[in-house]
Order: sequence, then structure tokens, then C-alpha cells
Amino acid sequence: MTIEDLQAICKTLPAVTEDIKWGQDLTFCVGAKMFCVTGLDQTPISASFKVPDEEFEEVSTRPYFAPAPYVARYKWVLLTDISQIKREELERYIGQSYRLVSEKLPAKIKKELGI
Repeated sequence: MTIEDLQAICKTLPAVTEDIKWGQDLTFCVGAKMFCVTGLDQTPISASFKVPDEEFEEVSTRPYFAPAPYVARYKWVLLTDISQIKREELERYIGQSYRLVSEKLPAKIKKELGI
């Protein structure tokens, strides 16, 4: 899979924006809150995203997964190579991360975004 595939998955979700942060990371946000991050100059292509608290330990110990640097305390994991899992599974993880982040947005922001 490519960064374009990751973009396509993220862009199917409502009110998603993308931005480049820290000079080389493509971030996908909802309501200005990140739910997925990928490095632009990395091979293989990796992605970081949030998982439910109760799944963090299990997911972060799977092959090709690890606690995400700097944000593991917020239950983010790093998928070291997005091509190592099926697209459907990546879509599920990204959708789940989007929901976890969007659910915590203030009601006013949710209403403005139509979510």
C-alpha cells in the first residue's frame, strides 16, 4: 500500500483534514485533532493511530506493531509497515481511531462539522 491509499482511506471519513506537521509527517485530523499520522519520507510506509485503551497492550505487541513514539501514553500504536496487514484491517483501525478522537470533540465542534 502507498501513502495515497492511506489518504484515500482517511478521506472517506467525514470532516477530515490533512496537514504536514514537524516538516515530514502527514497528519489526518478531525476537528483539529489528529487521528492518523504517517511519515512522508519513510520506507516502508508506517502509520500511527489511536486504539481503545483495552486493546493497546494486545495490538502493540502484534507483529509490525509497536507503541507509538511520544504518544503511546495516549494509547497510540505504530504500524511499522502498512503493507503487512490487509487493507480492510487498516481501514478498521483508522476508522476506530477516527471515532475515538471525534467522540471526544466538544459538542459545538461536532455540530459545526456535521458529525
